[in-house]
Amino acid sequence: MTRSENGALLKRSHNCCQAVLLAFEDVLPFDRDTLLMLGSTFGSGMGGMMGTCGALVGAEMVLGLKSGQTKGMNGNSRALFTAFEEKCGASRCIDIKGVLTGRVLCSCEDCVRNAVELVEMRS
Repeated sequence: MTRSENGALLKRSHNCCQAVLLAFEDVLPFDRDTLLMLGSTFGSGMGGMMGTCGALVGAEMVLGLKSGQTKGMNGNSRALFTAFEEKCGASRCIDIKGVLTGRVLCSCEDCVRNAVELVEMRS
């Protein structure tokens, strides 16, 4: 099973951010419980307010953790954000889920899968 397929499976029992973080559990410097706590407030779009997609937030966290950078913006961060929007149709949960339009742009499982694949391409 690929890392992105594993992430999509993890989405069935965790929020999108947690699923992305857990997909990289084997290469991150935190244990499972810490990763779950880090991602716990990003379900249903940041803070449950349908904001930035949790899968995208998790992907950016993983990218930062894997980079080892402590100052400034990781140069790959903007590229990841843009690529995620291209693959998923938007960056905000409210838009991706089609809450206002009735048109779902991408399933949560596919958002997680895409986020994991995009991190793998950039790290």
